[in-house]
Amino acid sequence: MTNTFTPGPAPNTVRSTDGKVLTAPEGWILLPPGDAALTRRVKAAGDHWVVAEKRGRKVFSRGIWALATTVERIRADLEAERSTEGFAKKKDADARRREKSQGQYVGDFNEAVVAFLAFHENHADLAARLARAVTDHATPVGSGTVARTRRIPVEQRAEAAVIAWMRHSTTGYDGMVIPRVRGKRREVRRILARRSHELLERYRRGEPVGEECPLRVALNL
Repeated sequence: MTNTFTPGPAPNTVRSTDGKVLTAPEGWILLPPGDAALTRRVKAAGDHWVVAEKRGRKVFSRGIWALATTVERIRADLEAERSTEGFAKKKDADARRREKSQGQYVGDFNEAVVAFLAFHENHADLAARLARAVTDHATPVGSGTVARTRRIPVEQRAEAAVIAWMRHSTTGYDGMVIPRVRGKRREVRRILARRSHELLERYRRGEPVGEECPLRVALNL
């Protein structure tokens, strides 16, 4: 049976969705997050409590409570599997496959950014440098940026990544004191996004842009 809880007031307690505080059963231990295979097998082995905590719009795992003997047995089995030559070869093959896939995605994303920018040929060099800067920032695995989501087309990811990079690199957004009023931060982002789009349009039209341009300054041109 699976139950989901939030952390309780004491180390060995959890809080249920209805606010009730429960103490972990005797013989249970908290398995912290970090080993996905171990967690997955412990969950499949029997009763356990999933502990998660919401911070803002994100939910963070705090581990699972389960019978200590079950956790230790499965951990020992996993360690034995991981010590074999076959496991090592599989791990290396998986790593090479992930590296190849990541490399392909980085290339595809960079091309999508260049296509979104669509700068005039007079600014081709700047477009290439901007695309590389955005790609380097947005595509690393685990970065949590919009570029890592597959829920929207890569063209939309590229646009969102460019605007996000410009918001942090070419505007004073990071230093702004924004009132804690519902919707205010979203409004500020919309205003800055509009300005970024207007700046990009100047490069698309091939207009001459001075050295003081915030985009050129951010790229150290």
